[in-house]
Amino acid sequence: MAPAYALALTLAVTAPLLGPGYLLLRDAVSTPRSYLSDAALGLTQAAPRALPQDFFVATASAVVDGGVVVKALLVLGLWLAGWGAARLVAVVLPAAGIPGQCVAVTIAIWNPYVAERLLQGHWSLLVGYGCLPWIAATVLSLRQSPERNFRAVCALVFWLALAGLTPTGLMLAATIALACALAPGAGRPRWWCAGLTVGAAVTAALPWLVASALATGWAADQSAGVAAFAARAEAGLATLGSLASLGGIWNADAVPPSRTTLFAVVSAIVLVGIVAIGVPQLLRRRIAVPLMILAALAVIVPAAMATGPGLSAVETVIDAVAGLGVLRDGQKWVALAMPAYALAGAAAVLTLRPRVPALATAAVCCAALIATLPDLAWGIGGRVSPVHYPPGWTAASAVVNADPAPVAVLPVDSMRQFGWAGAAPVLDPLPRWVRADVLSTGDLTIGGVTVPGDGSRAREIQRMLTAGAGRDDLAAAGVGWVVVENPEDAPELALPRAYRDDDLVVYHVGGDAPESPHRAVLVGAHVIWLGQLLLGLLGMTISRLRSRHTDRRHEHIERPESSDQ
Repeated sequence: MAPAYALALTLAVTAPLLGPGYLLLRDAVSTPRSYLSDAALGLTQAAPRALPQDFFVATASAVVDGGVVVKALLVLGLWLAGWGAARLVAVVLPAAGIPGQCVAVTIAIWNPYVAERLLQGHWSLLVGYGCLPWIAATVLSLRQSPERNFRAVCALVFWLALAGLTPTGLMLAATIALACALAPGAGRPRWWCAGLTVGAAVTAALPWLVASALATGWAADQSAGVAAFAARAEAGLATLGSLASLGGIWNADAVPPSRTTLFAVVSAIVLVGIVAIGVPQLLRRRIAVPLMILAALAVIVPAAMATGPGLSAVETVIDAVAGLGVLRDGQKWVALAMPAYALAGAAAVLTLRPRVPALATAAVCCAALIATLPDLAWGIGGRVSPVHYPPGWTAASAVVNADPAPVAVLPVDSMRQFGWAGAAPVLDPLPRWVRADVLSTGDLTIGGVTVPGDGSRAREIQRMLTAGAGRDDLAAAGVGWVVVENPEDAPELALPRAYRDDDLVVYHVGGDAPESPHRAVLVGAHVIWLGQLLLGLLGMTISRLRSRHTDRRHEHIERPESSDQ
């Protein structure tokens, strides 16, 4: 029942995405087809934030439409979050039964974190989020069982690889696994569980670890924008209260309407109240204590990071250790609290069971959680819904794909405002439409403040364009094409025009740049990650089939066929 309930809640959130079209909202970009460009492999000046996500989508979109791939993964991630929460309850609090599992499912899916990350377009982060309770349940099972558990080992390998669609997802998953490895138990030793976690996490991280080692020039600006990306207090709540209720994303525009009013206080009281009711019961289960401690840290540390001293400390750490710009968005680490919150919600049913029937408690808790975040339904009131590209995007990409040389883009910002894509800004989709590498600065404007990105070469090319550089100079700089998006707002360039319509203008420059010499190395790193994902899934499947076969054989032995008298 719990998986079906989780699927129902997931579809209630993502229903608009089941229709035709493409997810294109802020950081979420999907296109009919993506390609294994240098950028998709992390071989650019930009920090490798979207690996191996871009590799996977590019590979899968060769077989299935890329829009379907992205939407399916998003739906899968949310469903896994709810189903996994129910599974975690079955491992830690079996006495909570189906009522407790349903409360856990609701907490895992119907919360501000999911709403805000959906509005920000972090679909792949939500896939990693969905893996967290499965990882917790898997490691806790290893700690409890004294027997070798091949299925659990394969499961941990698989879930870490799936969460590793993005670096952040893998870091969240590995943290949950290591915390659970510290739990008491008579099963596999702590060092064994921790060692398995670290080994599987390292192989899953190879795409972005190798890309980071080979990349140059992107680490210098990683501390920029720390204040802009800090967790934020929502209406009626301090920063700590926002984070404790699983909200507080840095972007005030990526917040559901109900969280922009004092109604957010009601939502926070309901969620935190249900969790608080279950905490005393959960504390009696020593195996859950590491997850509870981690949940507290996942709220307190991001809140501290948003203070003056905290911001200074984060800037110092990022400046000292190249590549730790991933720490800037403090609120995303609140995902680490979800498994413990789900368990506490289920424990609330046990706490109240002497006075209130379990089904009644579960019904009230689930209804209250949904009612206090009503706009999560139907793609947050239709704000998360598919869009349709104008025909010019297909035509323009075909022109570039016929000669996939580097592409410079105007306007210079990384975010775009398209009338056909809705009111929210979107990340430029061109890099995922063409085989060529698209030169992008990665600059973001947040609250009127520009946070510089990593693309120093792209920034120089764009300076040349805005200064009126000629075709020969651009070609010498390695530019093959110039694409102008929203051309009605841009001046005509003195370059040969290859395509034009109301949405795009493509100019042919004729320059080129060699492919990175490290492509084979990065492809190999991605293949290792993909192999881990597929082998883990295969091992889980084979183990489950063998277990079912063994159970049926034992059942047949215990129930011999009766003979006629």
